[in-house]
Amino acid sequence: MHAAAINLRGGVSPRRTRLQGQSIIEYVLIIAIIGLVIVFAGPGVAGAIRNQFNLVGNTVSNGTTGGVEGGATGGGSAGADSATVQAAVAKDAKDWTLDEQEAVAKDIAAKGEASPAYAKAKAAMDAGTKFSMKLTNGKTLEYRIIGINHDDLADGSGKAGLTFEVTNTAMDEQRMNATSTNAGGWEKSEIRGRLNSGDLWSLLPIDLQSKAKAVTKMTDNKGGGSASAPSATTDKVFLLSMTEIYGDRQTDGTQYEYYKSKGVTYSNHSGVSSSFYHWTRSVDPSGSAYFRCIYSNGNYNDYGATYSYCICLAWCF
Repeated sequence: MHAAAINLRGGVSPRRTRLQGQSIIEYVLIIAIIGLVIVFAGPGVAGAIRNQFNLVGNTVSNGTTGGVEGGATGGGSAGADSATVQAAVAKDAKDWTLDEQEAVAKDIAAKGEASPAYAKAKAAMDAGTKFSMKLTNGKTLEYRIIGINHDDLADGSGKAGLTFEVTNTAMDEQRMNATSTNAGGWEKSEIRGRLNSGDLWSLLPIDLQSKAKAVTKMTDNKGGGSASAPSATTDKVFLLSMTEIYGDRQTDGTQYEYYKSKGVTYSNHSGVSSSFYHWTRSVDPSGSAYFRCIYSNGNYNDYGATYSYCICLAWCF
């Protein structure tokens, strides 16, 4: 994988280096020769030489644009995103800014494990490295990476490079619905509307709002005491499902890499433990009033939709 990445970023270095140096001199010499030929041999011969001149000119242009490091048209990384990724790779992941988190996510989405930032992002995920940002109400939101190339972008263009999950209580305790029902599941829930366009969305800094990607989430959206096959919603902000946490509970999506790396299952749930109860977006498929909630010890239970518990929202870059 690494060798392929090097070729994409500029081809064989010695050849590119020669083109950027010597061929400039050749280019100038040919201009001078054509001038002399036009004077002494006439336009017919000069035309043939001009064709060769154009070929060399194209070669010089291609060599200069590709370069040892690889420019935009030479197949390598270029522009602000590339510089931001390089800056992120050079520092501790815990110090990544939102711009760097976004740039790393885009690079990983495009290149997968060949991204120079992949190893550092995965190490940060495995270690549970915490990031933080200020909400508009002044509280500090803490969060971590839980997925790499996991979520499908809603526009069908591929995967979101990174998925993040909140790890503290900065969003306070919230209810799922105003009435004691789970009819319509996550799709029709009050909390979903508040997170994606309402008062809870407005707590998120503008920089996060502009960067969060719309992704497709699969959930049993029937509720009402009758289980149903998962259906899709498009969300920029969401709560995790039972499946995304435990892997072996229900069928609402697939388990995130962070929890999978911890060996989390329903019977081995210590890796989910925290200091607070928090909601999932999954309904109790056998009850008409309940959503599923994670205990502080990592186990779960079903609670009425009007109860208030913490929310560990998630989003993707």
